[in-house]
Amino acid sequence: MPQALRVAFAGTPEFAATALAALLAAGHPVPLVLTQPDRPAGRGLKLQPSPVKALALQHGLALAQPRSLRLDGKYPDDALAARAALLAAELDVMVVAAYGLILPQWVLDLPRLGCLNIHGSVLPRWRGAAPIHRAIEAGDTSTGITLMQMDAGLDTGDMLLVAHEPIRPDDSTASLHDRLALLGARLVVQGLARLDGSALPQAAGGGLVHNPQPADGVRYAHKIDKAEAAINWAQPAAEIERRLRAFDPFPGASFMLDGEAVKLWRARLRPGLSGQPGEVLAAHGGQLTVACGDGALDLLQLQRPGGRRLDVVAFLQSLQGRPGLVGRLLAPLPA
Repeated sequence: MPQALRVAFAGTPEFAATALAALLAAGHPVPLVLTQPDRPAGRGLKLQPSPVKALALQHGLALAQPRSLRLDGKYPDDALAARAALLAAELDVMVVAAYGLILPQWVLDLPRLGCLNIHGSVLPRWRGAAPIHRAIEAGDTSTGITLMQMDAGLDTGDMLLVAHEPIRPDDSTASLHDRLALLGARLVVQGLARLDGSALPQAAGGGLVHNPQPADGVRYAHKIDKAEAAINWAQPAAEIERRLRAFDPFPGASFMLDGEAVKLWRARLRPGLSGQPGEVLAAHGGQLTVACGDGALDLLQLQRPGGRRLDVVAFLQSLQGRPGLVGRLLAPLPA
């Protein structure tokens, strides 16, 4: 029976909450959870706890929500309080998953077995904040999870365990995220089971092997910017279709129609059709086809401001009484 380790957990979104739930189910004591401060959300912009905080409260776990962990930063009192809580927890190891704050060296050095990160790609591809989005956007056919020994760099630490996951042709970030969250939860439980409780093994024989990341193949998954949501119809249809799936559920991809910012959630490639980029080639009988820089797209699921997602039939019905769309150019979002 693997030895239970005292695990501090640092994470914020649902991806991280899935891993925390798995650690608790595996019997590891979690004396402290770090998560980001509550953020305003919803129409009323009320402060909402993160999914990790909600799970921690459900299990009665000790919580810390520092705004920063830098002792010499803008919030030194937050960092000092977090350090005191971490020291009092008498940790074996810290597990980090999509936390959102940079861990300074004092945090990396504090647990006796170091800090392990559950990263949503097969490193070194897609280091950074948005690995799932960028993998879909780039047209990758596979991705995975890396359990990594953290160091001071940005996702540069040694790889301990890797699990692969195919990217399906219809995957959105939402669907791929859910599979990777479960995969990451399983992988970290496997990783902790292979620690010997006294040191992080460097070789085989039941332990974890440190594999330095290859120097080739590094790509950075930059944080998603809302400005990227504007659809540029001059781009190839295949690139636009991938971006729709990559930006679902956030931030979505949008274009202007009669002064409204319409979100486009799903589309299908229409090979063999062409026209001026943004030109509506068909808008009848449940078909809404738009020309792109290379090829065309059938628009399948759209959302008007304040409304819900509609299939193309319902969307076209919602536009009844407006001038015909065929031949019109769909506009980009205003800068």
